[in-house]
Amino acid sequence: MSRMHNPPHPGEVLREWIPEEMTVTQAAEALHVARVTLSKILNGNAGISAEMSLRLAKWLGTSPDLWMGLQSQYDLWQATSVTKLPKIIPLKQAA
Repeated sequence: MSRMHNPPHPGEVLREWIPEEMTVTQAAEALHVARVTLSKILNGNAGISAEMSLRLAKWLGTSPDLWMGLQSQYDLWQATSVTKLPKIIPLKQAA
């Protein structure tokens, strides 16, 4: 299994997709979401939901899986870097 290296927040990636001349307000209007909702994502203060991944996919011509995958990678990295799990004994499967 390959180790991930601190993946970017999906909002950082999304910033690269939005044209420079487009404001956050214009992008939010195109996605039919509140400006504050999009701003939170772009600033890394909120994650991308399944619904938002569908909106982004339709708007940007991508797959919703792209956005959900970015969010999952980010969430897993955050969980493994800040969470100390208790000692968990693996479940033994019946033969």
